[in-house]
Amino acid sequence: MSRVTSALRSPVLWLFLGLTLTAAVYAPGLGGGWLFDDYPNIVDNAGVKPASASLASLVSAAMASPASDFKRPLASLSFGLNFLASGLDAPAMKATNLAIHLLNGVATFLLVRLLLLAMGVTDAKTAGRQAALMATAWMILPINLTGVLYVVQRMESMANLAVLLGLWGYVAGRLRMRESSGGFALATASLILGTLAGVTAKETAVMLPLYAFLVEAVVFRFRSSADANASVDRRISWLFGVVLAAPMLAGTIWVLPRVIDPRVWASRDFTLQSRLLSESRIVLDYVAWTVVPTPSAQSFYHDDFLVSRGLLTPPSTLLSILALIVLATVAFSARNVSKPFTLGIGLFFACHLLTATILPLELIYEHRNYFASLGLVMALAGAVEFLASRTPSLRRPMFLAVAALILLWSGSTAVTALAWGDPLSLARELARRAPSSPRAQYELGRMYIIASNYDASSPLLDKAYAPLEVAAALPRSSILPEQALIFLNSRMGRPVKDAWWDSMIQKLSMSTPSVQDESALSALASCLSEQRCAFPAQRLLDAYLAALDHPKPTARLLSMYSDFAWNTLVDHPLALKMQKEAITRAPQEPTYRVNMARMCIVDGYFDLADQQIRWLESADIGGWLASDVARLKKQLREAHETRQGSPSPRNLAE
Repeated sequence: MSRVTSALRSPVLWLFLGLTLTAAVYAPGLGGGWLFDDYPNIVDNAGVKPASASLASLVSAAMASPASDFKRPLASLSFGLNFLASGLDAPAMKATNLAIHLLNGVATFLLVRLLLLAMGVTDAKTAGRQAALMATAWMILPINLTGVLYVVQRMESMANLAVLLGLWGYVAGRLRMRESSGGFALATASLILGTLAGVTAKETAVMLPLYAFLVEAVVFRFRSSADANASVDRRISWLFGVVLAAPMLAGTIWVLPRVIDPRVWASRDFTLQSRLLSESRIVLDYVAWTVVPTPSAQSFYHDDFLVSRGLLTPPSTLLSILALIVLATVAFSARNVSKPFTLGIGLFFACHLLTATILPLELIYEHRNYFASLGLVMALAGAVEFLASRTPSLRRPMFLAVAALILLWSGSTAVTALAWGDPLSLARELARRAPSSPRAQYELGRMYIIASNYDASSPLLDKAYAPLEVAAALPRSSILPEQALIFLNSRMGRPVKDAWWDSMIQKLSMSTPSVQDESALSALASCLSEQRCAFPAQRLLDAYLAALDHPKPTARLLSMYSDFAWNTLVDHPLALKMQKEAITRAPQEPTYRVNMARMCIVDGYFDLADQQIRWLESADIGGWLASDVARLKKQLREAHETRQGSPSPRNLAE
C-alpha cells in the first residue's frame, strides 16, 4: 500500500498523466487541414518542399520563410523536414506540433519545479507535484490551441521551447551559484544560446533575457547567496547590462524612427496611438480568455475588433488601463508574500511588451499568449496557495475550484480541437463564433468552394455565395471575398458581376493594400495567365493601378505587377521597370533578382542578367541558391549561343 501511495505522489507520474491528457484532448484536431497563414508559409511556399535531404536543399528550405526578414530558419527547416518525411500532409505537420507542445510541457515542468525550489515555497516532492499540475494546466489551456493545431505557429512553440530551456538553465545556474562558486557560466550560456536558438524559429524569443531579469528581480534579488543581507553580485548586473539593456537600447533606436512614421501605419486601420489604446483592452481580454474561455474568445479571427480611438471611445478603454494598473500594483505589492503571483504577472506583462505595444502588427492573435499564459497559470497557483495558507478553511473549496477550472479547460480545448479536425466543420464553427468577422465569413465561403470541387451539381457550391457576399460587405474587409467570387464565377463560366470588380477597386483605392490584398491580386493574375479564368485583363489592370496608387508600394506588390505586365499585358519594358523597383525596395530578397535575371535573359540584357547572377552567387551561403544560379547560368549561356551572329546584347538604358 505504501508503494502505491508513494507512486501516486510521484511528480513524474503526475507529469505523465498530464502529457497523456493533453495528447488525448488534442487528438481529435490532428485530422484537419490548412488555415490562413499556412498557405503562404507552407502550402504555397515551394521553398519548404525540398527535393532531397541534401545540404543545399535543406539550407534553401531554412531560408524560405516569407513571414519575416529574419527568415526564421529553424522553423522553416522543420517544415522542410516534415515535407521530406510525409509530403504536404497537414495531419503529420500537426502531429509534429503536438510533439513540440508536449516537449514544452516537460520543459515547463522542469522550469517551474526549479523556480518553486528557488523561491523556497515548498519541499522538493511537493514542488514537483505542483510543477506537474501547472504544466498540465498550461498544456491544456484553450488559448494555446492555435500554438498547436495552427501549423504555421510551430514558429511560436519552437521559439518558446528554446525560451523555456534557456530559463531552466538560467535558474539552474543561479541555484548552483547559491550553493557554490560555480554556475555563472551555465546561467550566461543558457541566456545567450537560448535566445539565439529561439530567434531562429521566431523573433519573440528575444524576450528571454527580460524574463530572466524578472526571475532575478523576484527570486534571486541579484545576489549569489540566499542571505537577504548579502551584497549584490556585480557579475549578474553586468550580465543583464550586456544581454538585456544594450540590445534593448539598440532595438529602440532602430525601431522608434520607423514606428513614428505615419506611412508605416498606412496599411492598418489604426494609428500608433489607437493601437496602444486598443491593446490595453486586448491584454485584459487575454487574461479573461485564458482563465475563463468562451467560444468568442476562441474564434481565431478577431478582425471585427472595435479599435479604440480615445480613452472613452469606447469607455472600456479607460477602464482597461485602470484595471491593468491595479493588477500590476497588486503584483508588485505581493512580491514578498507570494513570489509566484508576482513573477507570473510580471512574465505575462513582459511577454506582451513586444507584441502589444508600438510595433505595427495586427492587433490580436491568441498564439501570442503561448508563453504569457504560463505566467497567468503561475499567478493563479500562487494566489490560490497564498489564500489557502492564510485561510485553511478555504483550502478544500479552492482546490476544488482549481480542479473544476482544469476540467473546464480540458473540455473547452477538446470541443474546439474536434472542430479543428475537419476543414469545413472548422470554417462553419469559426463563422458561427465570429459572425462579424470578414475573415471568418470569407473562409467559410472558400471552404464551401473547395468542398464542392467546382462541381456545378454540388449543393455546397451555391452555399459559398452568401458568406462571401457578407464578408465583402463587412467593414474593414480585404478584397479576398471579391477575389473569390470573381475566381469562382470565372472558372465555372458564370457571369462575373461588375459590382465585385468595383468593390475591389474601391477598397484598393481607399487604403494601402494589405498582404491579403496582394495575395488576392496575385491569385487572379495567375488564374488569368494560366487560362483557368476568363475575365477582362483591363479590370485586373485597374485593380493593380489602384493598389499601386499609394506611397511606397511594397516590393512584393511591385514584383507581382511585374509578373502581370510580363505574362498578361506582354509589356516587357514595364515588367522590367517594376522588377527593378522591387529590387530597390528589397535589395536583400533574392526572389526579385532571380525574376529580373530571367526577364533580362529573355530580352537580351545579358550584362544586367549577369549582375544579378553574381549577386546571387555572393549571397549563396550554404548552397541555398545554387539551383537558381545554375539554372540562370544555363539560360544565359544558351541565350548567348542563340544570339551568336545576331546584333550585340542590349543595354537596359536603351
